[in-house]
Amino acid sequence: MDAIALGPVLISLPRLYALGAAIVLLAASAWLLGLPRRRHARWFNGLVLAWLVGARLGHVALNLEAYAAAPLDILKVWQPGFHGLWGLLAALIWTGWTLRDHLLRLIGAMALLVGASSLWLVLVTLAPLGGSMTLQSLPDLALESVEGEAVNLRELQGERVVLNLWATWCPPCLREMPLLAEADTRDGVTVVVANQGEDLLPVVRYLDDQGLAFRYPLLDPRQELMVLLESPGLPTTVLFDAEGRAVERHVGELSRAQLEAWLDRH
Repeated sequence: MDAIALGPVLISLPRLYALGAAIVLLAASAWLLGLPRRRHARWFNGLVLAWLVGARLGHVALNLEAYAAAPLDILKVWQPGFHGLWGLLAALIWTGWTLRDHLLRLIGAMALLVGASSLWLVLVTLAPLGGSMTLQSLPDLALESVEGEAVNLRELQGERVVLNLWATWCPPCLREMPLLAEADTRDGVTVVVANQGEDLLPVVRYLDDQGLAFRYPLLDPRQELMVLLESPGLPTTVLFDAEGRAVERHVGELSRAQLEAWLDRH
């Protein structure tokens, strides 16, 4: 899983690992570089900002088509979308400029920065706080649609299936619903939005009020899918390929670039 829940808050594991790597860098640089406190604070704070801006702009540049369709998504920094190598490059440039007058400290700071970035990459790759997908294929599970028809998820095999778990009380769920409705119109893609734990009336009222049309708006009053997926919270989205195999998973709000990358890869 790529997120953990702390009470009602979902925390992205890659961002949690990044925070841990940043704390290690802060402590190591304060101990080893010997910079005056104010100068160290200026360097480190600027480094964090440079990394974030560089990583975001790098991701946008690599997914320009998706962001061209919705430019304001660039500012939605709570969504996934940061490229580590671009962030590292921006942070190295900032370090080179800030510490240019002291070669040894400059070399030491760059070495520590590369080390912290490598630590983050190892943590993201090994995912010590995460786990493998518990649901490997479309489940043999029948849920009722808002029209009262039974839909067995396994019978949807044959197209790529985007399975989304959501609720009307969940703001990130509601923000990504128009994106999912748009994906549902694509050839070879079936989007299933499975409401978790709510009655029919609020679900239908929300979909009607927002003018959202899905082929498979389902009700999961006992939250069986959350149990099968071992999901820590909402929204949770899983992509199944045409053979019904689970190939991608994300806990938290999807971005347009992320969803399009999923569909382009599979």
